[in-house]
Order: sequence, then C-alpha cells, then structure tokens
Amino acid sequence: MDQEIVDSVQQWLRDVVVGLNLCPFARKPMRAGQIRYKVSEARDDESLMAELLEEFRLLDNTPVEELETTLLIVPQHLQEFADFNQFLDLAEWLIERQEYTGIYQLATFHPDYQFAGTRPDDAENLTNRTPYPILHLLREASLARALENYPDPESIPANNIRRVEGLSEEQKRLLFPYLFC
Repeated sequence: MDQEIVDSVQQWLRDVVVGLNLCPFARKPMRAGQIRYKVSEARDDESLMAELLEEFRLLDNTPVEELETTLLIVPQHLQEFADFNQFLDLAEWLIERQEYTGIYQLATFHPDYQFAGTRPDDAENLTNRTPYPILHLLREASLARALENYPDPESIPANNIRRVEGLSEEQKRLLFPYLFC
C-alpha cells in the first residue's frame, strides 16, 4: 500500500510539478534521487507532529548532497482541508519551538487545496492539489541559493496560474485523476 501511495506522489511530482514546470527547482533533486518520500502512519495530530519532528531531525543529520528535501505524505489523517489548515499552525509552532525558523520551511499540498480568495473550482488551486495531503520540508539555505540563480522568481506563481488555467479538461483529467474519481 505504501508503495502505491509513493508511486502516485512520484507521478504527480513528475507529471505536474516538473512536467508543467510549476517548481523550476524540483527537477534537479528529483533526478538526483535526493527527495525522501515518507508515508506517515499518523491518524492524529500528536502522531503527525512526532513524525514531522523526526523528519526535521533526519534532515539535520543527513548531508544535503544525499537528501535535499522530504515529502511527508499523510494518507490517513487531515483529509478535510480545514483540518489540514489548522494543523499547519501546529507545524509552524513546532518549527519555532525547535528553533528551525530560518533553517526549514513547509510547502503544503492537499487534494482539496484552496487558496484564500478563490472558489473551490478555480484552476489556480490545481497548483497545490495532490493525491494526498503532503507536508514538504524544505531547507531554506537551498531555497535561497535556488532563488538567487533564478531570474524573476516573483513571476513563478503567476506563470503557474497561467499554465494550469491553460489546461484543457482532458489534460486536467490526465494530470489530476484523483480529483475526478
């Protein structure tokens, strides 16, 4: 079961994130095998917090050349987007409490992701919609280096919105089959 979950997330990463170039920095660590895909066993916030801390500590103790980033996939908890959003307050508290501010940050993804000020069916929400809830643990130093070498990083969100808005219904069904079940 875990392998099926990882496979679906890897396909999303390959076809959507890299394939549509939603994150211009994802291709390199993906090709280098520097992404950890960890399937969470958590069924409650406390267990997920413990797993999140464990993943931060693994990043602490693993050279960036071996492990750039972690995708903590949460298939059994936080299925409702409102619950997921509430959990993010706890996750940010953990980052502050463990003195990881400026070292790590989270990018977040969910099957029902909805940006503030959008309607549920707005295409721009597709940029953060995944097969499962995901907490993406990023090394801030790596992100800063990548942004330094990227021309006009401020244009990334607008470019992403244009890309997903330009998808046909057939393309959306192919890229996001988990949204059309």
